[in-house]
Amino acid sequence: MGVGTKVLVITTMAICLISSAAYASKGTATFYTPPYVPSACNGYQNDGVMIAAASYAIWNNGAVCNKSFRVKCTGATNQGTPHPCRGGSVLVKIVDLCPAGCQATIDLSQEAFSQIANPDAGKIKIEFNQA
Repeated sequence: MGVGTKVLVITTMAICLISSAAYASKGTATFYTPPYVPSACNGYQNDGVMIAAASYAIWNNGAVCNKSFRVKCTGATNQGTPHPCRGGSVLVKIVDLCPAGCQATIDLSQEAFSQIANPDAGKIKIEFNQA
């Protein structure tokens, strides 16, 4: 393989890696309130308040336990709070499974939700990716 071909292959691979790393999944977020223990991932261990529960859509038989996700509010899901986003993003650790009937992709702790959105919204549109 010539030098030009090698450079092209390496450049293409780098672009693919960068674009996949920058990709954010879309979904929705709700929030839950204390107590936050026990959790499906860590039992009665106190994991703090910057935590979340994963829906079955991303749970993957518990493979996301203790993984960190960056979550950003992108908009409203209802007319009651038309502009819920506060800007920025929040980093949370998945410590639980959102219970049956979960209405969101990620169920954030009340503290995490409050950092990125007005809690009065109840449910928001989000972008998220594993950190």
